[in-house]
Amino acid sequence: MTLRIYGNRQIKTLPGQDTRPTSARVREAVFNIWQGTILNCRWLDVCTGSGSMGAEALCRGACLVVGIEKSKRACAIIEQNWQQVANSEQKWQVLRGDVTQQLKNLSGQEFDRIYFDPPYASGLYQPVLEAIAHHNLLAVNGEIAVEHHPEGWIAPVIPHWEICREKVYGNTALTFFDFSPGWNPL
Repeated sequence: MTLRIYGNRQIKTLPGQDTRPTSARVREAVFNIWQGTILNCRWLDVCTGSGSMGAEALCRGACLVVGIEKSKRACAIIEQNWQQVANSEQKWQVLRGDVTQQLKNLSGQEFDRIYFDPPYASGLYQPVLEAIAHHNLLAVNGEIAVEHHPEGWIAPVIPHWEICREKVYGNTALTFFDFSPGWNPL
């Protein structure tokens, strides 16, 4: 199975819904919102799935893309896709395994843009967002986009993060957080 990304490029995906590729509509919306901030950014794709968001970031000029995915089969496809779309000056890495452990392994690195799209009923939202904050992975002036179901999701309160926008696209919602060192929850 294939899907098209920026520049009419095709990438491979696993058959079925195990990796749940981000819809073209949502992908386009994210990159329109973050337009002008992708070139030379450091991108983290958490629960990478098909790798379409990271591939799109590479096509739009991100200097570094790191993906975290637990599926061995998905990681192999992601690596093929990213190798195909990246140029020689871009760096990319696919980390396989438990997402919270892999986030811990990234401690000391910062990312300008983070995309987080777990299986909606996985229970990963709170622990992963807390791990991203705890390991200081979101750069100052960085943003994180969290994909979730539009109903029943409660945004966690993370010190120094605030919600900067929320969007709904059919059965998919996105909540964007930015890093605000002066934020006071009181």
